[in-house]
Amino acid sequence: MSRNNNWTREETIIAFNVYCKIPFKKSSKTHPLVVKYAKIIGRTPSALNMKIGNIGRLDPDLQRQGITGLTNGATMEKTVWNEFYGNPERLAYESEKLIAEFSEKKIEDTAEISLDDLPQGTERETIIRQRVNQSFFRAAVISAYNSKCCISGVALADLVEACHIVDWADDEINRTNPRNGLCLNPFFHKAYDKFLISITPDYDIVVSEKLLQSIEDEVSLDYIKQLIGTKINRPDRFLPQRELLDIHHNKFLSIQ
Repeated sequence: MSRNNNWTREETIIAFNVYCKIPFKKSSKTHPLVVKYAKIIGRTPSALNMKIGNIGRLDPDLQRQGITGLTNGATMEKTVWNEFYGNPERLAYESEKLIAEFSEKKIEDTAEISLDDLPQGTERETIIRQRVNQSFFRAAVISAYNSKCCISGVALADLVEACHIVDWADDEINRTNPRNGLCLNPFFHKAYDKFLISITPDYDIVVSEKLLQSIEDEVSLDYIKQLIGTKINRPDRFLPQRELLDIHHNKFLSIQ
């Protein structure tokens, strides 16, 4: 239990990290991640769950659905929220680094990333930061979609992936931004990356003629055709940013 009842900036950043990793409607004092991280920061699971609810009140995507979170909160929550939206990559890494410090472990251990395959002489800090941020991005995106592919509706965490709308290499600012993410099964993820499918800024699914012509099985072809013009399943939060969808969609159109 923390000796100070007031939440520090560091504790609030870790709470924000947990907020991003748990579907908001599933957050509770008994959720395994809430229990785990509450112990790390020396707070009760109830206190951490309440803090997650306070952070939720700031989320415009939740507000659109009539979900307001808890009505009261601290100024620090708003400060951390604004910092995240201003620079998601920096705050994502900072939150994981703080978790490691509170746990008295190495960040690669608490973030559960492997560094065994690093070539000799590679700058360690750069690689660690990149992989930590990739791990955070994946967790935040899949959580936002409740582990459900936004096109197929497949809802098994082991069968979905976090797909960047604008590729990691093409947009340094939005690399870790969950609003630059889509939750897709491996087939649609690959098709999206290869510009065989796209999603418009209005969230409509578009399929290329190249993909349609490549499908020989009639049942599969009918299924893909039925997707055209339908809308994706939207996440509970971190709604895909229209400007980023537009960048991908314009590139999709240019190569058809």
